Order: sequence, then C-alpha cells, then structure tokens
Amino acid sequence: MRKQNLLSSFFSIVSYSFQWMALTIPAAAVTGSLVALFLWLLDRVTQIRWQHEWLLFLLPLAGILIHLLYSHYGKDSVKGNNLIIDEIHEPGGGIPKRMAPLVLLGTLITHLFGGSAGREGTAVQMGGSISGMFNSWYKPSARGRQVLLTTGIAAGFGAVFGTPAAGAVFAIEVLTIGKIKYDALLPCVVASITGHLVCTAWGIHHTPYHIAPGNSIAPLHIDPLLLLKTIPAAIAFGLTGLFFAITAHGLKKQFNRFIRNEYLVPVAGGVIIIALTYLVGTTDYNGLGVSSKQANGISIVNAFHINGVNTWSWFWKLLFTTITLSSGFKGGEVTPLFFIGATLGNTLAVIMNAPVDLFAALGFIAVFAGATNTPIACTIMGVELFGSEYILYFAIACCIAYCFSGHSGIYSSQRIGSPKTLNRYFSKEPSLRQSIVRVQSYIQRALQKITEKKP
Repeated sequence: MRKQNLLSSFFSIVSYSFQWMALTIPAAAVTGSLVALFLWLLDRVTQIRWQHEWLLFLLPLAGILIHLLYSHYGKDSVKGNNLIIDEIHEPGGGIPKRMAPLVLLGTLITHLFGGSAGREGTAVQMGGSISGMFNSWYKPSARGRQVLLTTGIAAGFGAVFGTPAAGAVFAIEVLTIGKIKYDALLPCVVASITGHLVCTAWGIHHTPYHIAPGNSIAPLHIDPLLLLKTIPAAIAFGLTGLFFAITAHGLKKQFNRFIRNEYLVPVAGGVIIIALTYLVGTTDYNGLGVSSKQANGISIVNAFHINGVNTWSWFWKLLFTTITLSSGFKGGEVTPLFFIGATLGNTLAVIMNAPVDLFAALGFIAVFAGATNTPIACTIMGVELFGSEYILYFAIACCIAYCFSGHSGIYSSQRIGSPKTLNRYFSKEPSLRQSIVRVQSYIQRALQKITEKKP
C-alpha cells in the first residue's frame, strides 16, 4: 500500500509539472516578446528625448493624454500592479486585456516627455494582462487562475531585468509579507526563465554591472569590518525604502485632496517636474536613469564609480519619481529605486570609507527589498547581477532593510501574512493598505502637534 502511495504521489507530481509547463510557457513567451518590444521602444523614446530636450515642456499635456486614455478606456487598469495582487488574493472581475497596451503606451509617453519612472510596473502589468487572457481561455480551477496570474508577474519581472531566478521568487514573495505559497514556485520558475529567454532571443541586452573582486581566494568574501559597515548602511537603505513608499502614497493623497479637477493633477505634476529639472540644472533625474545623455552624467551605471554621482542624487531621484507617479504618470518604481539605492550607497561608501562599487550594489538591491518587502528575491537578484562572492553582504543588507522599512511598501495590496516583529501591534492590519493609512494618520497628527507648538 505504501509503495502504491509513493508511486501515485510521484506520478501526480510529474503530471502537475508537465501540466504547468504546458500552461505557462505559451503565456510567458508572449509576455517575453511584449517586454522585448517595450524595452526596444523605451530605448528609442529615451534617445528621442535626449535629442530634443524641449519635449520636457510638453510633459503636462502628456499627463492629460495619459489621464484621458485611462479614464475613457482603462477602467480598473488604473490600479496597476495592485489590481493584479488583489486579483490573486481575492479573484473578482479578472485582469482586463486592455491593461497591456494601455500601460505600454502610458509608460512610453511618460518617458518620452521626461517623467521619472521605471519599467517593472509595465512589464508586470503586461504579464498579468496576458496571463489573465490565457486564464479566460484555459479556464483552470480557482487556485489555478491565481497561480497563472502569479506566473505573469514572474515572466514580466524576469524578462525586464534579465534576472529569471529573482523574478520567480519575487512573484511568490511579493504577494504576502512573511508567507510564501510554494505550489506556485515551479510554474513561476518556468515562466520567468521562459520570459527571459524569449526576451533575449529578440536581441535585447541588459545593462551589465560589475563589482571588483576581493583579495581573498575564498569563494565567499568575508571581511568583519566591512560586514559591520554594511549594517548601518542597510538601516539607511531600509529607511529610504520606507521614505519612498510613504512619500509616494502621501503625495498621491495630497494631489487628490488639493486639486479637485482630476485632469489638472498630471498638469501640476508635470509643471513641478519641469521646475525641479531647472532647479537642479540637469535632466539626469528625468526618465529611467540607468544611463545618462552625457558619459559623466548621474546614473545607475556611474554610481558604481567614485565621484560618479552627487551626495544628494538619491534624494532628487526619489522626489522626481514620487511626484511623477503620484500625479498619474505611468511606469514602474523599481528602476528608480535601483537608482536611489545605488547613488545612496555611493554616498555612504565615501562617508564610511568602504568600496564604492560594493555599496552601490548593496543599495541597488536593499532599497528595493525594503520598498517591496522581498528580501529573498533581492538577495538572489544581487547574485544574478553582481556575482556570488558578496552574497553574505547582499543577504545582510536586504534582510536589515526589509526589517527597517516597517509595514509599508510601494504595493498597498500586499497582505501581511506574518508581521516583521513579535509585537502584536503590527499584526492588526490584513494588508499594507490599512497599515499605510494608519501611518499617514500618525504622521498627520505629529505634524499638527508640531504646527500647534509654533508661536
């Protein structure tokens, strides 16, 4: 009887594996192709913006166009990544097919006219939209629909960043803080790898990053003093992720509070971005930020070099991005978070006399880990992008940043499966949405008390 049970279990696993490979690969291949098209177009519009900087003055009009597109055709698509996460947790109306073309067009418009945004949100939403379409064709079980949507996140993420292992783990880790459903792991691995391979097959190349090797011949770099320096840096990375999330949610609330006409919200955001661009005297904080128009400009790539960025580069990018996205422009938050983390890491390395390239890499992944509550995926991403020699530093930075970012994040639909602390005060909210509201109320009360004390 035991032998029969073992055989039955084995064949059930084999059947499950082949079933999900057959379901996942076609959807992930389509997603990988769309991401390749998106990345190619994104590079083209960035080149156009660099050649015609006057396009920045049309950013307010571009914001109106995006708002018109979403208000007339978008419906629930305007919720972006949060719609996908909500649909996975509580299946409802599904993911609209129109989400993919709308977010693609909206993101390209944002980048063409100088908004500061990323690309992950676009890739993930396209992946979710494609998976939702395949769900309507396959008609799997309720849990099957949830898993297929999760694979859409994995395929989009793995393809857009060229990190298939991190993409697979990110998709299952981002849904619920502190809990992972491993029945979706294999489908997500297949989807992420497929999305990545298809994207690269179209000739898309991802930016390479390098950290100078250590002096030790051991496979893992271990320097006790450097590990100690990593701890305060990681705390700063986590607090920065928290600051980004709170600022993004807070600005959106304030835009909607003070500007009654919803068409004027992106206009106000566009005008502020134009003013900030002239205030800082550079366009390096507009657009994606991976590279810059000038070889010595401020960018993620140059953050890995001494004197490659300014002391406050991280703050300016944070401000540009939160204003852009909070006022209704489209794109992702992750690449700007990479920029913020890498430039902050560069600054901290100079202050603490630490390797600039290593600390830029730590900030790159740790600010992202704090803002998205995905320390495991970000540690894996560090290995995929920078090599395995410094994996201990990656793990320490991401885990500490995760803890110090608190119960906040850029995805308000994340559920809290296991709070970050044993203090039961932090386990009251079922999702970040409620936690963020509580934090905003606390900040508002604190500001009111400070204002009341002024003579």
